[in-house]
Amino acid sequence: KVCVFMQRLKIRIINWVVILLVLAGVSGGVWWSWANQPFSNQNTSEMIAITAGMTANQVGEELERRHLIRSAQAFGILAVLLQADTRLSAGEYLLTAQMSPQEMLKKLVSGPETEIILLTIPEGYTTDQIANLLVQKGIGTKEDFQRVLAADYFDYSFLQGIPQDIYRLDGFLFPDTYFLDQKDTPHEVIDLMLKRFQNELSAEVQTQLQGMNLSIRDWVNLASLVEKEAVQETDRPLIVSVLLNRLERNMPLQVDATIQYILGIPKAKLYNKDLQINSPYNTYLHNGLPPGPIASPGHASLEAVLNPEKTAYLYYLAKPDGYHVFANTFAEHLENQKKYQ
Repeated sequence: KVCVFMQRLKIRIINWVVILLVLAGVSGGVWWSWANQPFSNQNTSEMIAITAGMTANQVGEELERRHLIRSAQAFGILAVLLQADTRLSAGEYLLTAQMSPQEMLKKLVSGPETEIILLTIPEGYTTDQIANLLVQKGIGTKEDFQRVLAADYFDYSFLQGIPQDIYRLDGFLFPDTYFLDQKDTPHEVIDLMLKRFQNELSAEVQTQLQGMNLSIRDWVNLASLVEKEAVQETDRPLIVSVLLNRLERNMPLQVDATIQYILGIPKAKLYNKDLQINSPYNTYLHNGLPPGPIASPGHASLEAVLNPEKTAYLYYLAKPDGYHVFANTFAEHLENQKKYQ
């Protein structure tokens, strides 16, 4: 009986060992598959410097720290399996979170291809200013960008229904810092900026816009006005409140930034004759929003439109310190003009 018991016990132990080995293998396979996927589907770019003598493990640790790969350990193992651990080429590389570890290793072994161009688009730049900046960086010509802006097709849902003209992408070229390849074409650069804007358009944001009865373009349009009007961060949601209150009452927005947009070259002071310029962008002459955004708003201005202050303000005035003073009535607004101007 003891022998039979011991034999059964041995069989059970063997079975459990086999089961544990199978589970470990399955778990390991799941982990390996997960670790070798791109970190995310976001177009997050990072410039990585590889110095002579760096090991794949060291590179993997840096990539994991920069949130470009999921596991430094898996990266090191993959480098050994692909015999890439001793063939990494020194240089600077532009890597994105959309790349798989295998794609990164292939790039790091091949060596730096071309010069990387660092491009920073400031908040509040117009499409024309963005195009000029890109031309200065050596990417395309002004004519190339005018053609791309007016005619090239970009497959983004937020562009559906927008008039097909040279102004159709206004406001959607998201201001940010981009790492560009010297070989990038104007179309590829514009597409990169549109893709970056798409990151702002989350499901939560779309739900908020529906609740506010705002289209995506109206959202960007309002944010562009705020971007050009607000100097101080705390003023943004208050300015949005004024604009929304005026739209609700069918009052002209009377935004000075739209006049500056029409003029092209900003003036230190606007005069009454400027407010009479015949243009659909003149928010002194025409009620409602201008035909399109007057600049590319940044995240803060877009966020302010989604979360405006609840006020009865209908007027605002810039003070010498950059902040704005707000008023409920025109009489109060006149008092503020006497006080601050």
